[in-house]
Amino acid sequence: MSKIVILGAGISGHVAAAHLRRKLSKEHEVLVVSPNSNYQWIPSNIWVGIGRMKSKEILFPLAPLYKKKSIGYKQAKVTTFHPEGDAEVTQPFVKIEYVNDEKKGQTEKVTYDYLINATGPKLAFDMTEGLNPGTNKTYSVCTYTHAEHAWHALNDLIQEMKQGKKVKILIGTGHAKSTCQGAAFEYILNVEQELRRHNVRDKAEVVWIANEHQLGDFGMDGMLLSYGNNIMKSSEMVEMVFEDRGIKWIIGAGVNKIEDGIAHYETLDGEYHTETYDFAMLIPAFSGHGFKAFDKNNEDITEKLFKGFMLVDADYTPKPYEEWSVQDWPETYQNPSYKNIFAPGIAFAPPHAISKPRVSKNGTTISPAPPRTGMPSGITAKLVADNIIDIMNGKKELHHKGSLGNMGAACIASAGYGMTKGSGVSITTYPIVPDYHKYPETQGRQLGKTFGEIGLAGHWLKLALHYAFIYKAKMKPFWWLIPE
Repeated sequence: MSKIVILGAGISGHVAAAHLRRKLSKEHEVLVVSPNSNYQWIPSNIWVGIGRMKSKEILFPLAPLYKKKSIGYKQAKVTTFHPEGDAEVTQPFVKIEYVNDEKKGQTEKVTYDYLINATGPKLAFDMTEGLNPGTNKTYSVCTYTHAEHAWHALNDLIQEMKQGKKVKILIGTGHAKSTCQGAAFEYILNVEQELRRHNVRDKAEVVWIANEHQLGDFGMDGMLLSYGNNIMKSSEMVEMVFEDRGIKWIIGAGVNKIEDGIAHYETLDGEYHTETYDFAMLIPAFSGHGFKAFDKNNEDITEKLFKGFMLVDADYTPKPYEEWSVQDWPETYQNPSYKNIFAPGIAFAPPHAISKPRVSKNGTTISPAPPRTGMPSGITAKLVADNIIDIMNGKKELHHKGSLGNMGAACIASAGYGMTKGSGVSITTYPIVPDYHKYPETQGRQLGKTFGEIGLAGHWLKLALHYAFIYKAKMKPFWWLIPE
């Protein structure tokens, strides 16, 4: 019998647990450790943040589902890693601390045969002074509770606008190294559409602020894409979308301090500016959780497991930007020091940025970190689960592989909610990490598989995916037929 412990119940952790439980006999134990009591379909937080969906529509409790599916579950957070055990426990284990009311504060050593670290990122609001959701008129949509709070504040502002107040709304990234520009992009389009729906668009100045060096970078160095019968840059597409909706933009901006209604930022040309606002939604920096690891003698071996995020089968050799390659990116998400530990999704340490690093004249890095969205998170979680099963069945080689350098991703940003009046901006990219050797003439990506579309169909697809992936996450009949 083998015991597989999964840390985290987000997209990666939940997908891995579901596939392992479906494919393994009940003699094997599948255990999920997560501080969260609910599963949430994060892409739909945007709609919660504009009041078009309720939190209950995008989440469900984990404990009843895991009990029904014979998946173990502990509502706890991992604190330290012990891949060799210690003086008391000879098996590998992680130390956890319970967060639920009954056992809150209690610790436990959870042993494992295989470990999947799917803890995702820490939302590092503290890396930007004053950037704390619900204070200084700034908000977030990174969790459903944050999104609910953002909607209440936005709705209050809309009511003031209906009384004649003129306002400024600022949406984008809240740190010089933030990622997840796509979520902010989707939110600004939805907010702008909601202002129109409430007939107060003329009362608001809507401003985009981001650390991208050009619009449509999205942390992926931008892209050349097919758009209808034309070929255009993603920067041109996003500029067209913003101009059509009257959205202003500030780019190459590293936000470094937030005061009440004031964002301080530095630009790539080395200048310092401020932007006032009445409501802001700024994506924070993402970071690792600061985990520590120890060997059997209690010696610190953190550097074997972590470089911020978890080390996997990537090439982490420092090298100039010009020498970066898609071959640097991991394929199996297996830790090189401890072969029974894996880190899919957002938990693994990227070998380098995807966008070209840019530094201001003052020496400040103002450049997006690599995005790792839901689709790659699900794909990498499934391949990790399949590789663990193969190892358990005696196979020596890991046959299931998937690098972001040969993997595509679809991003559908709703741009207004409604079956007849909704809209969406759909961008499909292949590969996620550009391969300039294979596709030298098209900015590292394959045209035909890299394209953009704008229209109502995008909204329908986004809505259909919401219901499909909630169905899948609940492990309803034949859920595994829905692709990652």
